[in-house]
Amino acid sequence: MINNFTLYSLTVLIWGTTWYVIKFQLGVVEPDVSVAYRFLLASVIMLVYCLVRNLKLRFSVFEHVFFLVQGFFLFCLNYILFYLAAVELTTGLIAVVFSGMLIFNTFNSALVFKTPITGSILLAALMGMTGITLIFLPELKSLSLTDKTLFALALSVAGTYSASVGNMVSIRNQRRQLPVLQANAWGMLYGALFTCVFAWMNGSAFVFDFRPAYIISLVYLSIFGSVIAFWCYLTLLGRIGAGNAAYATVLFPIVALLISTVFEGYQWSLLVFIGVLVSIAGNIIVLRKA
Repeated sequence: MINNFTLYSLTVLIWGTTWYVIKFQLGVVEPDVSVAYRFLLASVIMLVYCLVRNLKLRFSVFEHVFFLVQGFFLFCLNYILFYLAAVELTTGLIAVVFSGMLIFNTFNSALVFKTPITGSILLAALMGMTGITLIFLPELKSLSLTDKTLFALALSVAGTYSASVGNMVSIRNQRRQLPVLQANAWGMLYGALFTCVFAWMNGSAFVFDFRPAYIISLVYLSIFGSVIAFWCYLTLLGRIGAGNAAYATVLFPIVALLISTVFEGYQWSLLVFIGVLVSIAGNIIVLRKA
């Protein structure tokens, strides 16, 4: 059995790299179509793996309803909302909003599963969100609160909450002894189909980019960013709780900054260093608690 620290590390490192890899998806193919391709490929890979390994794939209609709900909120709606928000908002601001997953998961878990809210979890959440805010403070200062920006912020908050709802459904599935791999396989298939419907209604063309950069990034996002990372994260979710697992969302941007430093020449400031230290301190509290 893979230990929690390994699951946590893989989740953070893989999703931290996807911020950079997604750039190679932009251009020829519309973002919503690329999301559909990503989860469709990921679901096919997992379903084939389950067939080869003779893992259970037949579930009741009732359980498929929850796979469908998980797919809609976690593998479709939140991605669509964030892509729409990204038209007006910078990546840094979206990262700050998404760190609110800590709060949503903590309170949703308490509401749905009666999980106690401890002072250490709230402290760690506050430190994490403070750290991310300090890192992206220059972008926040330059924010112009126009109607379009406020609407994009609302979309980002809705996208974060959608992901949190998907987290709760995954916890529910695991508590009923449903395997994470198969639940993700069906959930991503349903999520991909939902996204295809949205893309069609949005008028997006279902074209494909045959450049090596697009294909390699699509394979990376499907296998590592979806199959492996979501399995690690959702398994961790069932083991250490929604609030603790969601703290990984605070570390993704930090890994992304490190990658940007190496490949894009990102310049660190004093505020960024302080923000990283505060986030890491909160992370230590979470890991010790978990």
